[in-house]
Amino acid sequence: MTLRPATGSLRDLVATEDEVFGRILAALPPVRVPAARVRRIRARLAELYGVPRMPPHGHPTAELICTVLSQSTNDRNRDVAFLRLRARFPSWSAVRDAPLDEVEAAIRPGGISKVKSARIQAILRALDGVGGTVSLDHLTGMDVAAARAELCALPGVGRKTAACVLLFSFGMRDVPVDTHVSRVGTRLGLFRPGAALAELHDDMLALTPRGEELELHVNLLRHGRRTCHAQRPNCPECALRRMCPWARSAR
Repeated sequence: MTLRPATGSLRDLVATEDEVFGRILAALPPVRVPAARVRRIRARLAELYGVPRMPPHGHPTAELICTVLSQSTNDRNRDVAFLRLRARFPSWSAVRDAPLDEVEAAIRPGGISKVKSARIQAILRALDGVGGTVSLDHLTGMDVAAARAELCALPGVGRKTAACVLLFSFGMRDVPVDTHVSRVGTRLGLFRPGAALAELHDDMLALTPRGEELELHVNLLRHGRRTCHAQRPNCPECALRRMCPWARSAR
């Protein structure tokens, strides 16, 4: 392991614990999850939460903006901000061209409105089409990798946001990995601890059976919200505890 050169202080003579830990994690091999284990986890989650049915809604621009609004807030505040934005402006082109402070005021219930309003307008400007229209409808005719790459090239759009647009708008084969899915999946041994977001999304897609992208995403998210909390997870009453390495190690 190569450490950075010293620059005069004792702290500079060695890498920090976080740096060393990060290097160790990066050197670990990817997690290989048996398909049978994924089926058992999926079946148990389906017993708890059912099988979600949400046909693709076909509104990719709305999905993209809604996902931006969802960052660092809860669903209720996101929805209030989205509805206020749509009520205030008649079209996405109008949102793009509006004074920034008006967009910020409309989405204020969603939190960090200064950041989100600027990001939304930057995204909409990047989507300018023929005649000044704003649309992502052309993605429906593209393969997943090309559509994902186009979305991730937009300002502030990463893998999770792109996956939300592709899955929920078009039913394409992609799976969003948010903080709940990442936490539950890591504790269940589906992901490598400390994996980067790109790796998490690649692994999630690889282990998810085709056609079950929505179900596995939604049910892992539900389990993270209801039982497998970041702080004080309810392991004693968790229906997945017998198949959870993290719960066994936490006893």
